[in-house]
Amino acid sequence: MRRAIEAEPIAARGSGDAMPARERRSAVKPGRMKEWEPLIIGLLTVAVVLTVWQLVANARLMPVLFLPGPWDVAQAFVKLFQQGDVWLDMATSGEELLIGFGMAIVVGLVLGLAMGWYTRVQYALDPIVNFFYSTPRIVLLPLFIIWFGIDIQSKIAVIFLGALFPIIINTMAGVRNTEAALLRVARSFGASDALIFRRVVLPGSVPFILTGFRLGVGHALTGVVVGELIAAKHGVGMLVAIAGQTFQTPKMLAGVMLIAGTGMLLTTIFQRIENRFQTWRPQIRR
Repeated sequence: MRRAIEAEPIAARGSGDAMPARERRSAVKPGRMKEWEPLIIGLLTVAVVLTVWQLVANARLMPVLFLPGPWDVAQAFVKLFQQGDVWLDMATSGEELLIGFGMAIVVGLVLGLAMGWYTRVQYALDPIVNFFYSTPRIVLLPLFIIWFGIDIQSKIAVIFLGALFPIIINTMAGVRNTEAALLRVARSFGASDALIFRRVVLPGSVPFILTGFRLGVGHALTGVVVGELIAAKHGVGMLVAIAGQTFQTPKMLAGVMLIAGTGMLLTTIFQRIENRFQTWRPQIRR
């Protein structure tokens, strides 16, 4: 099996001489400027959006209650952290997110790998997965409140169900999209199913799995906010709800920025991990 895997890059190097120069250049590792290009373009775009937003807010076409500027939101953000309650809200929401999303990762990986590798398991669980994936998990929150109360258990249940199914579906897709040529080569060398799963299927599914994690982060944060908006004692979602009900729009947007920043941070982490597992793929740059 190891010989088969090692022989493939040799063959690829041998045939590389016949590749056109343009295709060879597309597979070359980008320079330092190319590595920083996404960050630079992204920061410039954010700067332009914030500038336009501030100019519109300074024109006072609408009162601050309806359209606070970025500077107003920044001041509210600073005042938010000068108060002691925000730390308790962040700790509560972080605990809910950590437990719910962690449970979704464990269960989603197990079910996704089983559904992708065993066809009969997919036949058995596919209707249930499709049913809950197409059902907004928010409508189940009143039932969770009846079962678990307004403590963190009801929010953990919403977060878990929200992040679970993207992870299951992407993991199953990763197993199902394993290249048939790799499976044939592995079986031709007498590899067992367990060895094929560990050495071929599972490594090839990692990019799909990490994509499921990135999608699950958004659903998990939605579960945090919605669960705390409806019923909670503490949490960032509760903070946003109270600020909106008391017409503190800058404070409300500061809470929204806090949630969005957490989502961007987690998504960036998973994206960087995913890119490291895809370094062997030739990147198409235009």
